[in-house]
Amino acid sequence: MCGFIGLIGVEKASGALSIGLQAIQHRGQDATGIGTVESGRVHLHKELGSVAGVFTAPVLVGLAGRAGIGHVRYPTVGGGSREDAQPFHTRRPGVVMAHNGNVTNLPELEEWLNSRGIRVQSQCDVEPILLVFAEALGERRPSGHTAEDVRYAVGEVFRRVRGAYSCVALLEVDGQDTLVAFRDPHGIRPGSYAYNSEGAWAAASETVAFDALGFTRVDDLPPGEVMLFRPGHAPIRLPIEKAEPRPCIFERIYFARPDSQMEEGRIYQTRWALGERLGAEWKARGLEADVVVPVPDTSRPAAQAMAEVLGLPYREGFIKNRYSGRTFIMPDATTRQAALRLKLNPIPEIFEGKRVILVDDSVVRGTTVRRLADLVRQVKPASVHLAVYSPPVRNPCYYGIDMPSRDDLVAARLSPAEWAPAFGVDSVTFLSPEGLREIIGRPVCMACFDGDYVVPVSAGEAAEIVADRAKVAG
Repeated sequence: MCGFIGLIGVEKASGALSIGLQAIQHRGQDATGIGTVESGRVHLHKELGSVAGVFTAPVLVGLAGRAGIGHVRYPTVGGGSREDAQPFHTRRPGVVMAHNGNVTNLPELEEWLNSRGIRVQSQCDVEPILLVFAEALGERRPSGHTAEDVRYAVGEVFRRVRGAYSCVALLEVDGQDTLVAFRDPHGIRPGSYAYNSEGAWAAASETVAFDALGFTRVDDLPPGEVMLFRPGHAPIRLPIEKAEPRPCIFERIYFARPDSQMEEGRIYQTRWALGERLGAEWKARGLEADVVVPVPDTSRPAAQAMAEVLGLPYREGFIKNRYSGRTFIMPDATTRQAALRLKLNPIPEIFEGKRVILVDDSVVRGTTVRRLADLVRQVKPASVHLAVYSPPVRNPCYYGIDMPSRDDLVAARLSPAEWAPAFGVDSVTFLSPEGLREIIGRPVCMACFDGDYVVPVSAGEAAEIVADRAKVAG
């Protein structure tokens, strides 16, 4: 899982990109990069670490230009080295590109590129996308590329690249510096675009980047199309391939910030509605409790809504270490466990002698929820009930969320009767798949819950992805 932002028509674009990237830092903590364009020259800097740590004032000064692309990375494919950080740049033709997503047919792409005499140098899957795009542009003409050339090149990406991806790129089109943005035909990974009062344009993984920069959101990037942005001009939309949009449900449940907007509206409102539905399903089981406590931070809207439905008090029961990262996207189990010990500390008065509902967004491996239950048991509650505002995760994600092989998914490995003992709680209530579909109200990708993969993944491709993630985890 990663995050990008592209800008064009902004004075000192690198500084603005740094601010926008800090707004989406939650999408990736391993590495960050910025590439800018000035008078046909590309300035590129990328490094391991956080945005604020990497992009100091002297570094930003060296990234001149009024157009640029920024990226934060959490690797689900490839290693965590500096060489795999984005954006990537190709000199023929001159293109800077970054993406969010996961390519599922990397070996096939590399074989095709090798047959053309093109070698992939990194383990990052945006590089094959960039090389396919650049090769297609070269097929049309060596330079002086037009909007129709870009349409053709993105069409070749759609034809050859399988998986889920949202991309931004900078290149010269029709003789002008142009910000190019596109999403795969199903729009699995998110992307939106915005403008400001000075005629500048932006495209980003989440709208909170626009808020930080004072841009006004226009809409989501249309799946299966490519958009071209130039300062002071209306965007150009070029349709390429029609398919049913199926955006990722896990963005709504966990990854996106609650103040971001996606296709069906504000993420906060979606999580609130999921909490209301979870409350109704919990109540139907005939269970009883005294207090509702969220597992911070993602679960707060759902826990508040659930408390209202049940007529129970909502309480903040954990103090969170603000300098701790998101444990789900830590690279290995040892790091996740150590991070959790630093991350949360229970307030005894909230739990002692109470029948407590812990509200969480999801259960993937099960280690985090078990540790939480152990922490809560130490402050002597009467009982602990886990309520999760998503269904059980039973299937791996191959589209950019770090959900490992099926053997590592606790809900797939254990029967429902075994969940509560395994998690160390008195009961477990997952939101039903039917409830989730009803609340979202539109087709989405929820393969991690129901096994319905929007883009088919062969057994060989799945094995390659699992093996690659095992290398990332070390």
